Amino acid sequence: MWNQFHKFNDFFGLYENLCYLCDMINRILENNIAHRLNKGKAIIVMGARQVGKTTLLNKIFESPKNNIFWLNGDNSDTLALFNNFNASRFKALIGNTKTLILDEAQRISDIGIKLKQIIDQIPCLQVVATGSSSFDLANKINEPLTGRKWEYTLFPLSFNELAQHTNILEEKRLLHHRLIYGSYPDVINNLGDEQKALTEITNSYLYKDIMDYEGIHKADKLVNLIQALAYQIGSEVSLTELAQLIGLDVKTIDKYITILEQAYIIFRLRSFNRNMRNELKNSRKIYFYDNGIRNAVIRNFAPAEMRGDIGSLFENYFISERIKQKEYTDDYSLSWFWRTKSQQEIDYIEEKDGTIKAFEIKWNPNRKAKLPLSFKNAYQNVEFHVINRDNFYEFLI
Repeated sequence: MWNQFHKFNDFFGLYENLCYLCDMINRILENNIAHRLNKGKAIIVMGARQVGKTTLLNKIFESPKNNIFWLNGDNSDTLALFNNFNASRFKALIGNTKTLILDEAQRISDIGIKLKQIIDQIPCLQVVATGSSSFDLANKINEPLTGRKWEYTLFPLSFNELAQHTNILEEKRLLHHRLIYGSYPDVINNLGDEQKALTEITNSYLYKDIMDYEGIHKADKLVNLIQALAYQIGSEVSLTELAQLIGLDVKTIDKYITILEQAYIIFRLRSFNRNMRNELKNSRKIYFYDNGIRNAVIRNFAPAEMRGDIGSLFENYFISERIKQKEYTDDYSLSWFWRTKSQQEIDYIEEKDGTIKAFEIKWNPNRKAKLPLSFKNAYQNVEFHVINRDNFYEFLI
């Protein structure tokens, strides 16, 4: 059966080009952040564990290392330093250091206020903070650092970043692999051990932030919820049905989904509605930022060609890649899906400045689709695109 698809040797030859030094892959945020250094504002980089935040900062601040004061909020000595924080003493401690990098800043209590004191009292110091969850970091820094920060989100490697490292053709030919194993750096670095790498990321890193969160009391229920969401990618999600399935109340289900969003595991799309009476108004779909994490939580790594959920995997992949692209290019368009009570639908919509981009996502290039007439009549300035496995890359670069 495998001979009907990609030959292993050809696949290996393509893939090994990406695996020998993943650290050499240029991240799009590298130039974005470098452009805003030393302009009087803190740089905040958020994203899930193991997406490459520390590697990114190592590349940006490659030299001279002696001008960098690097701390980690996971370390007890860093916590002790900030628990007894005094800005004047801190200034003496760092001396002539030009850059302060604080990894896992969400671990430090009142970090926003303390960073504000550092920025105000040591204006020549470039402050850079990272967080692997937005549980506390976003809440702690938003008000104290208003007007004093640039904020970025780093995701698993994007199609664009990988294609720039090799070329578009090779990355396009690896689509089947990406649909199953995703694009976390550690996964790409471990050819042949992708399942082990994903299991380690899921159990030791992604869940770590969630289970440490003080509002989580039923870890088994949360895991069951993540698995239920994984089976429903591309479909409308009912909080009531999830509550009945998991055995929790609707309010708790909604809270847990929000926490999963803040941990950069999932994101939700809400239904687009403006003009039509029969448009769904309060529906939502949920997707995973990374296909590999989605497949890891349900322990299904069957090859793409043998799966019954290939359409949903492709839809999840394309939409998550568009989300990355929007974030990295400062595209502030809003993301939606659209459906009516009569089951007319559009998989994915982006709206910005009065223009609507509508995407119908079909794994099979031979599947046809057209913009629903009711949508066309109700909305102006609509661009309609049919996405399939042959042309998807055109919308990701």
